[in-house]
Amino acid sequence: MSDQASRLRNLVEERAVEESQAREIGELYFDVAENTRVIAITSGKGGVGKTSLAVNLAVGFQMAGQKVMLIDADIGMANVNLLMGSVTNRSLIDLLNDEVELEDVVENGVMGVKYISGVAELEATLSLNRNEQKKLHKKLGRCSEMANIIIIDTGAGLNRNVIEFILAAEEVLLITTPEPTALADAYAVIKAYTTYTERRNIKLIINRVREEEECEDVAEKMNQTTKKFLGVSVNCLGYIYDDKVVSEAVHRQEPFIIANPKSPAARCVSELVKILLSGGRMGSVSKGWRGFLDRLFGY
Repeated sequence: MSDQASRLRNLVEERAVEESQAREIGELYFDVAENTRVIAITSGKGGVGKTSLAVNLAVGFQMAGQKVMLIDADIGMANVNLLMGSVTNRSLIDLLNDEVELEDVVENGVMGVKYISGVAELEATLSLNRNEQKKLHKKLGRCSEMANIIIIDTGAGLNRNVIEFILAAEEVLLITTPEPTALADAYAVIKAYTTYTERRNIKLIINRVREEEECEDVAEKMNQTTKKFLGVSVNCLGYIYDDKVVSEAVHRQEPFIIANPKSPAARCVSELVKILLSGGRMGSVSKGWRGFLDRLFGY
């Protein structure tokens, strides 16, 4: 734990120097237009539904009349393009090539969602140097000309690339499941975030819950833990039901909010979109007939 804390501390110190250097040469670090909303979606561990949430939220925002850009920043384990049902030839890393412009890597996805694929190569997990960061910064700055909501699908865990994205984003959505290992890793993300930034705009989303009450229970336990050991409260934005349509849609490589818009999981995502756009609290989402059968037969 001390080694991890030391690495994070060094990372923040390096970022402070880089931001100072950027200001000296008249640049803003991770600059976007004032009317552009940037939402980073992250998780403490893989396999909790992070990318599925990112893709379906992006489509949900687009269906609600927003102009959305989804950037796959899960460098080394990228798969946004797969959930969009397409194969792309270029990725985020290609922007490091002087001959490649932003338009060359932007794809048109489902419902008009624009997206930039990540790169699924182990070598790409290495941290970018300062010159590479400047090049990406300059080219990605124009994303705000194409969208008013930019969603960043980060990697899972606490590597350097993930930490940099969540520290730079104005809003962070942390997705977890009720499993103890997922919650422990989510806590580690909250600890890093609240330790190294004064912003407190990180919200929890509980995925694969069986009932609404399970979300409330998990969120309360997490909040008690963060209050006790970190001295901070973390709001829970909402939940997504454990729903077989999610895995079915993944296998078909399409967003479940389109494949089965009336499913419990899809209606949860639609409710989350509504909350993110208008504020308020997530209301109860009925499971309908399937919920009746689950309760009847004890599932």
